[in-house]
Amino acid sequence: MRKKLSLLFIVLGIAILVAPALQEWQADREQEKLLALAEQANGRDDLAARPELAAGFERVSRLLGEGANDEPSAAEPEPLTPGVDGKTPIAMIEIPAIDLKLPVLEGATKANMKHAAAHMTETSSLGETGNAAIAAHRARTKGRLFNRLNEVKIGDQIIIAAETGRFVYEVYDISVVEPTDVSVLEPKGDDRMLTLITCDPLKNPTHRLIIHAKLLPDSGKESQKSM
Repeated sequence: MRKKLSLLFIVLGIAILVAPALQEWQADREQEKLLALAEQANGRDDLAARPELAAGFERVSRLLGEGANDEPSAAEPEPLTPGVDGKTPIAMIEIPAIDLKLPVLEGATKANMKHAAAHMTETSSLGETGNAAIAAHRARTKGRLFNRLNEVKIGDQIIIAAETGRFVYEVYDISVVEPTDVSVLEPKGDDRMLTLITCDPLKNPTHRLIIHAKLLPDSGKESQKSM
C-alpha cells in the first residue's frame, strides 16, 4: 500500500512540474498559429480589403485587351470621363533606354489611354510609398505609347517628372502574367514602387507585360516645377 502511495505522490509531483511547461508549449503553438495567420494577412497586404483596386486592374486589363487601335464598340460607348482635350497631365514618363517620353494622365480610362499613359487612381501617388501603377496601350506603330516596353531590361531607369518632384526608378523585375493577376499591384513594405502595365504579345494579346521598378535613394527631393 505504501509503495502505491509513494508511486502516486511521485506521479503527482511530476505532473505538477510538467504542467507549467505543457501550458507554455500549448501557448507557444497557439501563438505560432496566430502569427502565421497575421503573416499571411500581411502578405496579402490590403488588396482583399480594397475591392476598388481589383476592379481598377480588371478595367485596365480589359482596356489593354481591346487594343489602342480599336474603335469603340456600340455596346461599350466612350466613358464620360474627360479625355486629353482640356486635361492637364499630372506627370511625364521617360525611359531613355527605349527612347520613350509620354504624358501621364490621371485615371486609366479609355479616353485617357488613347493618347497617353494613365496613372491608376486606385494605386499610390507617383513618388510616394506604395505601388504606383501606370498603364498604356502597346500600340502597333513602332515607338508609339508602350510599343517598345518589351525591350526594357533590368537595371534600366524610368524617370517620372511631376510638379512634386523628379523621381528616378530602377527596373528590378519583368514578368508576363495573366490578365487577372492583381498581385502585381501589391506594395512591398515601405518601398516606393512603380509598376508599368501593358498587353502581351503585341498582336492578339492574352497576357499582361509587367515592369516593376523601385525609386532610387534621394530621388525626388528637389521639386520639379516644369515637365
